[in-house]
Amino acid sequence: MSKHTLSVLVEDKPGVLARIAALFSRRAFNIESLAVGPTEHPDVSRMTIVVDVEGTPLEQVTKQLNKLVEVIKIVELDPTMSVNRELVMVKVAATVETRSQVLDAVQLFRAKVIDVAPDAVTIQITGNSGKIADFLAVLAPFGIRELVQSGQVAIGRGSRSISERSLRPVTVPVPPANVG
Repeated sequence: MSKHTLSVLVEDKPGVLARIAALFSRRAFNIESLAVGPTEHPDVSRMTIVVDVEGTPLEQVTKQLNKLVEVIKIVELDPTMSVNRELVMVKVAATVETRSQVLDAVQLFRAKVIDVAPDAVTIQITGNSGKIADFLAVLAPFGIRELVQSGQVAIGRGSRSISERSLRPVTVPVPPANVG
């Protein structure tokens, strides 16, 4: 099995996510990570889907995805030609004795404290899955009380855009100058 990251542009309509997830489910592929959000185009959403499969069956799924009316474009992102990040918020036990060690880890990993309580610290960190796993391993001995993690988002390196050939360029209307 190998990990594949798909970037999928879709029309922003109800039910699109369910139909796409159903395609993966019918093939018995487990979606490892899924993130959906708006794009620079108001009627288009971008899905970043990470799935662990062999190459040939993935090609079959992408062909079926392309048949869905709402799917505009699918690109498999090469790990060496893309940047990916995840967001994690983690609540860690932090007593008077351990708080400074927790804060040292926050600084070392370039994370950010987003909430402080008398016996806990909530931390935000962004990065690739390796950095996040390393950070959580450092925090584990202090006691992780709660953890929430986003799905992976990814974007290709360089100046080219996934939507360059699929969509019209975004034009931002310029408000009229105030005369008077």
